Amino acid sequence: MQRVKNDDRGAVGIIVALMLVPIMILAALAIDVAAMHADRQQLRTGADAAALAAAQDCAGDDCDTTDVTAETMAKANFNGSGAEGSVTHLDEKAGEVSVQTSSVREHWFGPIVGINSTELEAESSARWGYPTGGTAVLPLAFSWCELVAQSNITPLKDETGTVVGVDMNGSGEEVTIQLPKHSDTGCNGPSGNPLPGGFGWLTPNPENCGETKSVVGGVVGGDPGNSIPSACEAQDFEDWIGKTVLLPIFNEATGEGSDAQFRIFGYAAFTLSGYRFSGAEYPASSSPCSGSQRCVRGSFDRFVDLSEDFEYSPDSPRMGASVVALTPTSSE
Repeated sequence: MQRVKNDDRGAVGIIVALMLVPIMILAALAIDVAAMHADRQQLRTGADAAALAAAQDCAGDDCDTTDVTAETMAKANFNGSGAEGSVTHLDEKAGEVSVQTSSVREHWFGPIVGINSTELEAESSARWGYPTGGTAVLPLAFSWCELVAQSNITPLKDETGTVVGVDMNGSGEEVTIQLPKHSDTGCNGPSGNPLPGGFGWLTPNPENCGETKSVVGGVVGGDPGNSIPSACEAQDFEDWIGKTVLLPIFNEATGEGSDAQFRIFGYAAFTLSGYRFSGAEYPASSSPCSGSQRCVRGSFDRFVDLSEDFEYSPDSPRMGASVVALTPTSSE
């Protein structure tokens, strides 16, 4: 008798039909989950950008715009439409702000297993404040009196009349600031300097001209003489042309010569464009002052420092310079 051979025709179709649902589920996991991850990354980027931008708004005394800023940054950092941003926490006294961004991801394959969409969100927090201490890149300080007398900024006072910073209405305008000996402002004694032998130079790190540490309310030693400190070279100053530096401002000076000390009031943001010191001058072809005069030229500006060179607090004097930084959120 002839044996009947097995006929497997159509088996592949059956197997494909049986595997179709698992395959679609795997596609949902591979494609939809990847799309969700990409959206979350964009939402997190938008939340970080929104928190930093909102902190910058508040550092500039403009906390009323933080909701608009959060919404704008959330949309700007999201590919496509549907992203939203909102401020979830704002404490002006503590200098803290938190932002949440959100969107809805419509799934392509998820509906096969009953998941049509997923709500996504991200959080980010930031702090802002004004420098309380840090490392200045130039060993130079101005007195509060000289700052007000020679610049286009005016003192900012609170409701009690206490000076808490400066009004930056004139920010961006270039000015030439004469060093005390030649300033003719009446801020100093008969010697023309804040202290005998003190020209406003601070004692830098002996190994690095760009490391002069100070704190608000603390004292910094003075470097006597008309010439730039011995730890410095002309190139140290030229490297900062066109850049914004934080200049220590002092409101009290004691001692004289190598025993001079300056008490720091705050830090002003100054964009350097030229200078003339004994032993250093820029630009040499058109110095901002002449003869025996010593000066710096530039503009006092609003400036946000994102480095880790300065400590900060919302209670420190507001002199154009501010510091903002991301902080851990409650979910981290």
